[in-house]
Amino acid sequence: MTARLIDGKAVAASLRAEIAARVATLRFRPGLSVILVGDDPASAVYVRRKDRAAEAAGLAAQTIRLPAATPEAALLAEIRRLNADPTVDGILVQLPLPPAIRTEAVIDAIDPAKDVDGFHPWNAGLLAAGRPALVPCTPRGIMRLLESSGLLPAGKRALVLGRSNIVGRPLAALLLAADATVTVAHSRTRDLPAECRRADILIAAAGRPELVRGDWIAPEATVIDVGIHRRPDGRLVGDVAYAEAIKIAGAITPVPGGVGPMTIACLLENTVTAALRRRDVLPS
Repeated sequence: MTARLIDGKAVAASLRAEIAARVATLRFRPGLSVILVGDDPASAVYVRRKDRAAEAAGLAAQTIRLPAATPEAALLAEIRRLNADPTVDGILVQLPLPPAIRTEAVIDAIDPAKDVDGFHPWNAGLLAAGRPALVPCTPRGIMRLLESSGLLPAGKRALVLGRSNIVGRPLAALLLAADATVTVAHSRTRDLPAECRRADILIAAAGRPELVRGDWIAPEATVIDVGIHRRPDGRLVGDVAYAEAIKIAGAITPVPGGVGPMTIACLLENTVTAALRRRDVLPS
């Protein structure tokens, strides 16, 4: 038996089309500003993809490129400028940042109403409280993948492998809100394989290539692989040993082509949501 593939490319394309149709009805263009500090190749590629997707959806997108030697104070001043710009609805600072710049200070400086990455403590607190918030894009994309595939979390045992503020913690809050029974596992979890085998829905966001083996997965479980890593031979792999998992799971996301495309699509969605809330078209 082979698991059903959850096609993130197709779901993301459908969502981007919905966003473009919605933007076309507006009397303004939602504005997205992305700040890229330094010349990290992976970040540069990702930002270009964001730019293309934003333009295709009808957003007014701009990328501000700053040298790696940019002082933290100068970056914070640029964020304050964008906070005050009424034409900017969403601000995203591409991570990771150079070591000399404190990531938390940068995240905290972004206006929560324009925080389309959903990382600001204000938005994190609202999400934890079950109130409307700008939600981090990858967790939001995972929930959309589950919903679009008919794999609803309600009543299911969900295990989130990873506890980062970017994926693990916000995803656990979203799954709880969707009526799943949620376990958050991590590097200090005892008997991690046994914990994984209890899950109806297993989300791997540990940041370790092919950590989750086939015999860690319950038969017919849904497996969402957030990781993406390049092996020395050039292969792209996730946090799950895909060739093993596909023989056990009921449904699984591929790498690439699973979660990744959803992250950018949900960034566009967050930008439109922020724009409408700032104009009191949607409730805050």
